Amino acid sequence: MKIRTRLVAVAVAALALTSGVATVQVAQAAADPAVVETKALSAEAALKIADAVRKEAAKQKQRVTVAIVDRSGATRLILKGDGAGPQTEESARRKAFTAVSFGQATSALSKNQALAAIPGTLLLAGGIPVAVDGAPIAGIGVGGAPSGDIDEAIAQAGLKAVQGELG
Repeated sequence: MKIRTRLVAVAVAALALTSGVATVQVAQAAADPAVVETKALSAEAALKIADAVRKEAAKQKQRVTVAIVDRSGATRLILKGDGAGPQTEESARRKAFTAVSFGQATSALSKNQALAAIPGTLLLAGGIPVAVDGAPIAGIGVGGAPSGDIDEAIAQAGLKAVQGELG
């Protein structure tokens, strides 16, 4: 009987040890999931940004285009203002792409010309990231004003329109 009791105790201990390993593996798998959730700018927020950009550009008497891209750089919205030049659409999109890619305003990135070798980037002022909890979720690009500083100020007006709603 004593041997049988010992065998049962060893079996229970082995099962507990194995279960513990399985629990650790499950906990580790839960910490490193196969599917992750990311934050994204809503279509409504993109429209608010574009409208604020349009209004600020009109106030400053500038003919610009605004582009908004998501975290992956895909275009979510382009609004070409009345009288904006043909080059403004591409420059706005590339500024937005650059800002979200590096999580910084393109004016700050313009000092690092090595980045210009990366396809799709444009190192001219006028692109700013939209960030939530310090992580970029979208980019806003404005092109068409006579200087990038003006483009960037107009883009900032767009961001300001949704800043309080970004959570």
